[in-house]
Amino acid sequence: MLIGVISDTHGVFHPAIPQHFAGVQQILHAGDIGNGTIISRLEELAPVAAVTGNVDWGRPLDHQYPRVIQLQLEGCQIYMTHIGGLPNVMIRRLPEPRPDVYICGHSHIPIVERIDDVLFLNPGSAGPSRFGRRPSLARLSIGEQGAVAELILL
Repeated sequence: MLIGVISDTHGVFHPAIPQHFAGVQQILHAGDIGNGTIISRLEELAPVAAVTGNVDWGRPLDHQYPRVIQLQLEGCQIYMTHIGGLPNVMIRRLPEPRPDVYICGHSHIPIVERIDDVLFLNPGSAGPSRFGRRPSLARLSIGEQGAVAELILL
């Protein structure tokens, strides 16, 4: 299964998103959506599961989407929230049962790191360039080899 993972769009739909999410079967948005148009445009590509981020809190999106989501895709347990942390810290704070994949956003710093059989994924920010970083997103593949993530700079 191929999954598009995106975060921190801040109301901006990068024109390269459709190209990089072509063929994905699911899209996961890790918060700071910015507005509902982002979700609508992503849903044109594939079904979307999303959490809200601090930019969304107290606004209409906060009532439409949860702040934390746990889902199972192709037998893979995924935990997604907006504000996470560094993998070496979060490994001690994971919920039980421990997920196979932990997804967060917020920092705008892309991360793919595996610790103790948990894949930590922060796709970075697909919204406006901030903090001197290029926009990015990720593709997550779930198959016989388990979960594997690829970061893509936009």
